[in-house]
Amino acid sequence: MEDNFKFQGRRKLLALELKKKGIVNKKIIKSIESIPRHLFIDPGLSEQAYIDKALPIESNQTISQPYTVAFQTQLLNPKSGEKILEIGTGSGYQTSILCFLKTDVYTIERNHNLFRSTSKLFNKLNINPVRFKYGDGHKGLIDNSPFDGIIITAGSPIVPKDLLKQLKIGGRMVIPIGKKIHIMTKITRISINDFKRETFGNFKFVPMLKKKD
Repeated sequence: MEDNFKFQGRRKLLALELKKKGIVNKKIIKSIESIPRHLFIDPGLSEQAYIDKALPIESNQTISQPYTVAFQTQLLNPKSGEKILEIGTGSGYQTSILCFLKTDVYTIERNHNLFRSTSKLFNKLNINPVRFKYGDGHKGLIDNSPFDGIIITAGSPIVPKDLLKQLKIGGRMVIPIGKKIHIMTKITRISINDFKRETFGNFKFVPMLKKKD
């Protein structure tokens, strides 16, 4: 399946809807208008691609609601050229948004089936993260740290300490914290040992799990 005028029109309507819901970052709105979300899901669900809701993908995972993707990205506020670590590549839609914003994206996926299928999709769509790793997101990428930003796309009961260590001073982490209901949380590293924590309402995510072999 390719892109067409019908889907392009639906993306513009979706972008307008997200503006009304409080997404004010113009580059993020442009990314929502530009990236063909229907290519990141099963073709049988393509008619639902531009409804503002989460959808199932393979391996019992989900592609997040467009508003949630835009909201997390707006909280992270990534700038062109910044190093961003994404935990939970999933379908690759969030990765594509970060690449559209011209950040240097490092991304980790723990599910091998998803890792393989998303790798193929990245090649097909010419989406080029700096590094795409199959591994345990809890550990991050120490060899590539520190990062300007870290975005976690699954719910975690706690903030993984290894990830906090990989933030630059001044760096930001956006993470949904909780068990069944997740509180969207932004953590900013103020100094070596000091972190500022802010919360931004309740969301629902699939759980952040250890690497599946």
